[in-house]
This record gives sequence, structure tokens and C-alpha cells, in this order.
Amino acid sequence: MPSSPSSPQVHLQTRLLWWFWLSCENSFKHTVDCLRTAVPAPPTHLQVVNVTDTRAVLQWTPSLGKVDRFVLSYESSKSECGDVNEERRGAGKLRVINSASLVLDPTITEYKLTGLLPMSRYIVVVQGERDGRYTPVVTTEFITGKLRFPFPAECSQELLNGALLSGEVDIYPYGKDGQAVRVYCDMETDGGGWTVFQRRTNGKIDFYRTWSEYGAGFGNLSEEFWLGNELLHNLTSVGSVSLRVDMRSGNDMAYAHYANFSIGSEDRHYTLTVSGFTGTAGDSMRYHNGRPFSTRDKDPDALGIHCARAYMGGWWYKNCYKANLNGLYGINSNNQGIVWIDWKGKDSSIPFTEMKFRPSRFSPATRG
Repeated sequence: MPSSPSSPQVHLQTRLLWWFWLSCENSFKHTVDCLRTAVPAPPTHLQVVNVTDTRAVLQWTPSLGKVDRFVLSYESSKSECGDVNEERRGAGKLRVINSASLVLDPTITEYKLTGLLPMSRYIVVVQGERDGRYTPVVTTEFITGKLRFPFPAECSQELLNGALLSGEVDIYPYGKDGQAVRVYCDMETDGGGWTVFQRRTNGKIDFYRTWSEYGAGFGNLSEEFWLGNELLHNLTSVGSVSLRVDMRSGNDMAYAHYANFSIGSEDRHYTLTVSGFTGTAGDSMRYHNGRPFSTRDKDPDALGIHCARAYMGGWWYKNCYKANLNGLYGINSNNQGIVWIDWKGKDSSIPFTEMKFRPSRFSPATRG
């Protein structure tokens, strides 16, 4: 039997409607707002494609209801398959966390994740947000792949592993069973991937050294150093290698690039082979092509004076030089400074120099 206007059911309905009206502050506008704040449906079909060692692509179908934005969060946890450090050490599990949270435009349905940790398990969460209210979350998981080069022999391989910032890294020039060597990688200049073997920047390190010291290397990788002739020979004798020299003096900058570069063995007195110049500094190294290395205590092929003693450095002197980047820091007299004649002449000591190499076959287009 239908309810009469004065029945208890009608009074209950009236009271409920009145309560709802009051909860929206007795305003038609707020009543509409209350209705609008119903939580929209979540995005669907979240999936991960094109997963590599350091990258992945997320795709999803947007919410059926309107949202103001998407919130994407991801985090790596301890992976059952380990990480690159475990692979290099061959034991143990390393707890490494890599996480981020991003706010995306509601029209976006795909996002590329970069800078991920190799061989790591990732959890991804995506949800929509409207007027401060969030949709239910959708989640997925994936595991990044192995490094292309678990034991990089030089810096271009470390770059292809996903290391995009310049700095100190361990390389394995003698293979996975050999000892790791700490080097400085330039990952930014001309596409990156350069193994730096010389830097002058502040005069803190004495470069007037002995044969054995130049053979082993010396200095501080974060400031001034010489990587070492023995290692330089090993790294430049396994394939075609190019050389780059960067120099700065005040606001002036110049560089020299050589398509072919190698250093002979100690039996051959670390003889320099260099050719194929391009750049803005002038071709000062050509004069030294084919010359043995010389230090204050050893001059394998003297042509007159002992150049290393006369010009206070260790270098591939001839009779004597057109470049002398291991000369005395800040000395602008007696031709004993840090010199690149074709750029600044003999009487101007260059405040900053950096010498570096990478495989000739490498080009910026081959990155990642």
C-alpha cells in the first residue's frame, strides 16, 4: 500500500534529504560539488613494454571519468636476480632503493622511465586525481635487464651501461677476472664516453716525475693526475682509439681531436702514435708522432739536449716540443709552462688541460 503524505516513511525520507542538504551547506552550488566529488574510475590496462637494463615504457588506458591529473610512482626493491655490483663481485645481495613520484597531464597515456637500476625489480603505481580525491590504484611490476657490459673495459662501455654523469668509476681493462681500475669518465663532452688520462687544473700535483712514476700513474682523479703509461698502453692497444685534448685559458676554450691514437709498450718506451687532427687548437701533437716518452731520469732517444730536464716535465719530446702539457703549472717564462704552441704560443702557460680517449668507432648516435 502506498505511503500517505503523513506516513513515517515519508518523514524519514524528508529528514534524510534535509540532512544531505545541510551536509552540503544548504547551497545548491555545494550540492552539485558534493555530487561531483564522487571518486572516478581508475585507469586500466597498465603495462610495461620495451624494458632494458636502465629504461622501460609504461602504458595505460585513461579513466572513464574525468580526472585532473595522473600520479605515477615507482620504486625498486631488493631484486631476487641481484644487481650489477653482485654480478661483478659474484656474491651477496645489495639493498638499493630507487624511487620517484611524478604528476602527469590527464591526456598522457604513456611514460618513459629512464635512469633505472639494472637487474632490479620495480613496482609501479598509477592513479587519477580529481578535486583532491584519488581513484583506486593500478599497479604492475617488472625487472630491468642486465648491463650490456657488466665489466666495462673503458668509459664508453660504462656510458652504454647507462652512466650519464661524469665522475669516477671502476673499469675492468683486464677482464672480469682482472683487478678493477679506478678512472675518471667524461660523459658529457662531444657525446661522452671518454676515459680521462691527464688533467691540469690547479698546480697541486708535481708533474716533474720519474719514469716509474709516469709508468704507474699519480695524482688525484678529482683534481690533477696522470693515469699511467702502462695502463694507457693497455687501453689503447686493443682497438682503434681516438684522442681528445680540451684546454681553457680564462674565457678562451679550444680542443684538438685525433682520429688515431695509441701508446706503445714499455719495451718501445711508450712511443706515441697520433694522427687525423681536427679541432680549434691547432695540430701541435703531430710534431710528437712517433716519439718515445721521456722523463727527468730517462731519455730513450735524445736529440741534443735532455728535453724533460730542460722543460721540467714528462712527455713525448722531440727537439723539444710544440706541445708540453705536463710542464710546470703557471710558469710563463723559459718555455717551461703548460704549452700548446699552435694555440697560445710558448710563453703562455695554459691553466686547464684534459686529455682523454675513447674507441674510434664510438659516436654519440650509439648511446643507450
